[in-house]
Amino acid sequence: MFNSNYLKVKLDRGEKVLGTWCVISSTHVVDVIASSGIDFLIIDAEHGPVSFSDAQTMVMAAEAHQVTPIMRIGEINEWNILRAMDLGIHGLQLPNITCREDAEKFVTYAKYPPIGVRGFSPYTKAAQYDVKNGTKLSATANANTLLIANVEGVEGLKNLDEISKVEHIDVIFIGLFDLSKSLGIPGEVEHPQVMSSLRHAIDVITSNGKKVGTIASSVAMLNTLKELDIAYLTYSVDTGMLKESYQNIVHQFRAG
Repeated sequence: MFNSNYLKVKLDRGEKVLGTWCVISSTHVVDVIASSGIDFLIIDAEHGPVSFSDAQTMVMAAEAHQVTPIMRIGEINEWNILRAMDLGIHGLQLPNITCREDAEKFVTYAKYPPIGVRGFSPYTKAAQYDVKNGTKLSATANANTLLIANVEGVEGLKNLDEISKVEHIDVIFIGLFDLSKSLGIPGEVEHPQVMSSLRHAIDVITSNGKKVGTIASSVAMLNTLKELDIAYLTYSVDTGMLKESYQNIVHQFRAG
């Protein structure tokens, strides 16, 4: 990845950053959201119908606004990690990291040698389609690309200390919705038990020198999370924001 990683620069400066999730497979939607001044967008190919072809143009739309495109794929799969990285994404986010071995596989598949085993081609967007970049590609991409590991359940929390010690993982993202499900209180992301688990996770992750990420589903929750040591914050999802905005107008119209 040869372009400047705007998000990595901000995180390295100690800034808190704000992003959102893009489930809608649309370059136009990305263009609209990116024009808001948001820091990053997560192209969600786990829960959304996003193809690699659509993700390519969504990356371009985000970069046009100097907004960092992150992509989430559904599993630790070498081929899909390679395909995602070659799109020129600035970071890759993987769900359901439950142990140190998962995190190490993530690094191995996402980084070029000597760190990992990522396949090599200079004829991709990640290398600006230029064979002359071949000699610089490995070192530049290894240095520029963010890796975000989602820890989303009780097993992951038990192994969190070991997961967060894995070198080259930049952010540990605590998935509050899946965590609430794992704790037997699905959807109750602001439940005291969930928030207690999050605070414990923050202590463990930051003690190992990693950034913490999580999701807010309301403005009030976002303000609460801003007061914690969380650098990588996501707010809602494009589908939810779209429905809520129109739903509020419909309710106001019918109430009148």
